[in-house]
Amino acid sequence: MLTIQGPAHSSSSFCDRLSRRDLLRIGSLGVAGLTLPNLLRAEAAAGVKKSNKSVIMIYLVGGPPHQDMFDLKPDAPVEVAGPWRPIATNVPGIEICEAFPMLAGMMDKLVPIRSIVGSQAGHDAIQVFNGHDPRKPKPSGGWPQLGSAVAKVQGATGAAAPPFVSLCYPCTHGPYNEPGSGFLGTAYSPFRPMGPTREDMVLNGVTLDRLDDRQQLLKGVDRLKREVDNTTTLEGIDAFTSQAIDMLTSSQLADALDLSKEDPKIVERYGTGDPTKFMDGNGAPRVPQSLLVARRLIEAGARVVTLNYSKWDWHGGANNSIFKREAEDFPVFDKCVSALVEDLHQRGLDKDCTVIIWGEFGRTPKISSQVGRDHWPNVNCALMAGGGMQTGQVIGATDRLGGEAVDRPVTFPEIYATLYRNLGIDVSQATVRDLSGRPQYLVEGQPQPLAELA
Repeated sequence: MLTIQGPAHSSSSFCDRLSRRDLLRIGSLGVAGLTLPNLLRAEAAAGVKKSNKSVIMIYLVGGPPHQDMFDLKPDAPVEVAGPWRPIATNVPGIEICEAFPMLAGMMDKLVPIRSIVGSQAGHDAIQVFNGHDPRKPKPSGGWPQLGSAVAKVQGATGAAAPPFVSLCYPCTHGPYNEPGSGFLGTAYSPFRPMGPTREDMVLNGVTLDRLDDRQQLLKGVDRLKREVDNTTTLEGIDAFTSQAIDMLTSSQLADALDLSKEDPKIVERYGTGDPTKFMDGNGAPRVPQSLLVARRLIEAGARVVTLNYSKWDWHGGANNSIFKREAEDFPVFDKCVSALVEDLHQRGLDKDCTVIIWGEFGRTPKISSQVGRDHWPNVNCALMAGGGMQTGQVIGATDRLGGEAVDRPVTFPEIYATLYRNLGIDVSQATVRDLSGRPQYLVEGQPQPLAELA
């Protein structure tokens, strides 16, 4: 949390009773503990490079049913095919679920991947967020997730926004949550502006809603500069703390998070949901506006934005019909995802910003009256867009029941290599040091990016 309030200090305190020690904590952001001054200092020491490439990662909490979304099997037995029918898209030969007419109309801007293999079988978001198989040995501290690694290797694009922002709501089921910064430490954790009161963003009693009140914020900073003792200036105390304050007092970050500053027609195009309603109790809220905030954060300078969306762990039973839930979620998903892709293209961001949407595993081909479509790690799906990729194609194929990959099996590391490539990072060269000082490649096994998308 960014709150720097506390009891009155001795005569060495300044700026609304802030001590110098308080000042040096001013960059402590969010429950994950990102410390902006430390992050900026680490970036400078690493000689990080600047670019405008970015990624928006959307985690469909609980595992989306690939056979009902992007890999329908209409000729399979009814207990496999289900009630949904495929519809044609604007790319000849590609069909997707009839519940996604908007996405079908822009398939030339999309890439469904139908043949992801190597998923683990439990509800664990770790492969989604860092690409590493949790069943394999890992270095002490664990692997960093994508945004943390990018923050380490590339750093921020400028002073207006942190490199890694998480819009993920905390789920009560722990494995649904992001795995964290791993051995890179809290300096590379995401900035988290989420929560019902956004308490993550409080600077000396100034909330997010007042961050754009530049006059009040800068008055406090000016007072700080005046009241520091004669031998020390703000810059002298810590140049990186000064840079952190520049970021926090910039209206650009606050503006990006404030949808009241967006065209109401654009907000309506995405749709809105209730951020306090966690789907099925332990999933994430169904909040399409998060996708719009993600786009705004990318425009503000963030490199990686992650978000979790709804809950896709649909099973069976009288009160939990998988197809009832699909009928609720699919139209909202169709609307907000198509709005994001359309928005990126209209704003000229489609060459630089990569979008990936996926979950932790696929779903069983056979529909059970007791458990609906159960967990199925044998094959998984994803939807990608932007990033200057060759879109308008499908990668991979499954068998007639949608249970096994029969053409072009794709691995998590291959997809991660592609994401890094789109960011301008060569995974065959880039490394980060673990807690023992040993260099570690960003992706296991030295995979090649997906050649089909180049």
